[in-house]
Amino acid sequence: MDMEKQKILIVGGSSGMGLALARRCLEEDAHVVIAGRGEAKLGAAREELGQPGTLETAVVDISREDEVAALFQRVGRVDHIVSTAADIDGAYRLLPEIELSAAQKVVESKFYGPLLLAKHGALKLPSAGSLTFVSGIAAHRPAARGSVVAAVNAALEGLVRALAVELAPIRVNAVSPGWVDTPIWEFVAGDKKDDTLAAMAKRLPVGRVGKPEDIADAIRFLIGNGFTTGETLHVEGGHRLV
Repeated sequence: MDMEKQKILIVGGSSGMGLALARRCLEEDAHVVIAGRGEAKLGAAREELGQPGTLETAVVDISREDEVAALFQRVGRVDHIVSTAADIDGAYRLLPEIELSAAQKVVESKFYGPLLLAKHGALKLPSAGSLTFVSGIAAHRPAARGSVVAAVNAALEGLVRALAVELAPIRVNAVSPGWVDTPIWEFVAGDKKDDTLAAMAKRLPVGRVGKPEDIADAIRFLIGNGFTTGETLHVEGGHRLV
């Protein structure tokens, strides 16, 4: 795929996996739009990426349908849509401690958000276009404190399969990361983040946890491979084996 001719919308592109993907696509001369809820974070990401002329930013809350519809009115035609967005603050709790409001934020960011991006974004995609969403290892290796995230990730993978049928020939896929060193771990493990990730690295067959660039590479593959749809690509260092 000649990325120079592609316009890619990355929701969640101001940090972590989304930022790594934006960098990767810009290096291939794609036109990139990074979107997120925080204007300051988007501005900081633009600075970090070197303010290239092929980069745009857009403020949007993908849990709000009016904002998603307005986003696509602003950005117009796109070739590929990616969402790495996830609001899991407060969601990693044992069942008696879970606040419904925290669970609802996970559903809104990781299920309703992709659903709305597909609803309004598919109209802006060419037949060779794609949508790629991010689920996660919790759907396949759930653990205590992670019931909400596990359930939402599993639901998202089901949505991907259904959308791949309904929106064909537009391709719809998911990447399921394992443990990746991103800012999201500050919500999961707090000040025990480094020790928690180090312990998992010792368990994994690859001997390390993931980097945002690992997931960016996987998403880039799904964007460019025209014969892959309805799939969940597991990029987790062998986590499902241990």
